[in-house]
Amino acid sequence: MAKLNVKIGDLALKNPVLTASGTFGYGLEFADFIDLNALGGFIVKGTTLHPREGNDYPRMAETASGMLNCVGLQNKGVEHFCTEIYPQLTDFDSHVIVNVSGSTIEDYAACAARINELEHIPAIELNISCPNVKSGGMAFGVTCEGAASVVKAVRKAYSKTLIVKLSPNVTDIAAIARAVEAEGADSVSLINTLMGMSVDIERRRSRLSIGTGGLSGPCVKPVALRMVSQVARAVKIPVIGLGGIMNAEDALEFLMVGATAVEIGTANFIDPAVTIKVIEGMNDWLDRHGVKDVNEIIGVID
Repeated sequence: MAKLNVKIGDLALKNPVLTASGTFGYGLEFADFIDLNALGGFIVKGTTLHPREGNDYPRMAETASGMLNCVGLQNKGVEHFCTEIYPQLTDFDSHVIVNVSGSTIEDYAACAARINELEHIPAIELNISCPNVKSGGMAFGVTCEGAASVVKAVRKAYSKTLIVKLSPNVTDIAAIARAVEAEGADSVSLINTLMGMSVDIERRRSRLSIGTGGLSGPCVKPVALRMVSQVARAVKIPVIGLGGIMNAEDALEFLMVGATAVEIGTANFIDPAVTIKVIEGMNDWLDRHGVKDVNEIIGVID
């Protein structure tokens, strides 16, 4: 059996398969379906300094080969996470990573500082790319200056592995990746959702309460692969690839264009055991092709 171990900065993963924030709850919701300890890690839902109600309903809509959402980072805030959720996550033999978001730079830094106190959380994923909030979120992630300013502040407040989640809704994602690398990011993850829209022609209105939402699912994979490939060539830090991964073959494509690890998102809604199937399928492919270590195929495609 091939070795699946990879490293994201100082974070050693038993395999390259993570879950995407917002599609896996706090992990606990999936414990009846899979062995969470078998994952390289799981990224819990977006957490902010203060509680957020999210956007009004409707906030999800199906599309061809994908889905739109405008949930809007609904959560009960970092203190609720630390006191109520975190105690349930301390005994897993898998890395628990918290997705951190905010409306201001100060909020991001304060939330990260609070998570920094938690012994069994070895990393955060800094979300500067959510398209479904009125302030903060993607507003910071669409310019080099905005992205760098958030990462600089969070880096001062947070001492563990810092992953920065990038927006695809930009003209030059590689430049933004270099900007956050320069301010101390240990890794970048991409892509977050693409901005999209769906119209109900009978009601003559958008199918989403705020008009637009984030597009995810198989339809975004070609865009995600292209962007991961660009960023992997532009930075020296590890890249985590996501966007439309539905099976092991999809995951292997991301590794081959330069991703060190992958996140699985929308597919969890279709098959709650998909992450385990991807790990097993990855192992099967490596064995069939005589590859002894998954790191041998990372970045083989220029």
